[in-house]
Amino acid sequence: MAKSTEVEVQIEGRTLKLTNLEKILYPEVGFTKGQVIDYYTRIAPALLPHTRDHPLTLKRYPNGVDADFFYEKNCPKHRPPWVQTATVWSGGNNRDMYYCLCQDLPTLVWLAQIATLEFHTSLSLASNLPQPRTLVFDLDPGPPATIVECCRVGLMLRDVFAEHGLECCAKTSGSKGLQLYVPLNTKVTYVETKVVSKGLAQLFEDKHPDLVVHKQLKELRTGRVLIDWSQNDEYKTTVNVYSLRARARPTVSTPVSWAEVEKCLKTKDPNLLVFDSEQVLKRVAKLGDLFEPVIKKKQKLPKSLLEATGGGVALEKMANRRRGGPGRLRKPPKK
Repeated sequence: MAKSTEVEVQIEGRTLKLTNLEKILYPEVGFTKGQVIDYYTRIAPALLPHTRDHPLTLKRYPNGVDADFFYEKNCPKHRPPWVQTATVWSGGNNRDMYYCLCQDLPTLVWLAQIATLEFHTSLSLASNLPQPRTLVFDLDPGPPATIVECCRVGLMLRDVFAEHGLECCAKTSGSKGLQLYVPLNTKVTYVETKVVSKGLAQLFEDKHPDLVVHKQLKELRTGRVLIDWSQNDEYKTTVNVYSLRARARPTVSTPVSWAEVEKCLKTKDPNLLVFDSEQVLKRVAKLGDLFEPVIKKKQKLPKSLLEATGGGVALEKMANRRRGGPGRLRKPPKK
């Protein structure tokens, strides 16, 4: 048996011990833990602005993508003392949870060292959990539909937002689908973003019943695209841009231009929007961070869009529904 690799490194003044670097985490292509750490180190300048100050759920694969994995919301107790955390009240657990915050390169490397392949972040900043920074649509194809059909739906959603004066960005999920992010970065509530996302999903299903479904029932999704509007909630997390995914290859949730989305739809070639770690590093070197507007651009959710998706009645109904929901990211009641 080969001797286990163990090295001690200094990163930005922090000391980290890296172990088992030769361990294969993606068996089909022989991609190792060392290569995972190398990818996250090199992508850090583009990735970190999107994780900074957002509560992070870890998806860890200690024995590789073909073995058991687990989600970890509480930041591991064996974390280095310099890893920052966010205190988040969990109604479901009736206690505070302490989420990791991926603020800097040493933290990112440490997370990769403990086999965190996927990074799933809150849509809120830890300092203001009730306020989403973005409105998100996760477009998930039901076979035999592919990301090609997701591109069609994504372009139609983009056009609707443009009609209301909003810009949006697209990224691959790194798995099968496409995700749309509408930058807000202004005062807004999850009740409002959920009313808009659910309302649009229902409107699209009504207009395109052979293409779109808004309910998550598998039997409804065959050959259609699920517009998953439910991601717009303070107790949910979404795969972060530039995160690896636990697929056969080390594919990445990758920002794409609308021209690339249009080309994928035109050619009907789903492989055009599949990018692995090395391809993503080359794209960022050439194109920069195509997802930068998501954290930089400020847009108000227009009243016209709220009215088009149900208005005051829908807002009141959603607010009542949320008050009766799990409330996992809400503060404990005052004594």
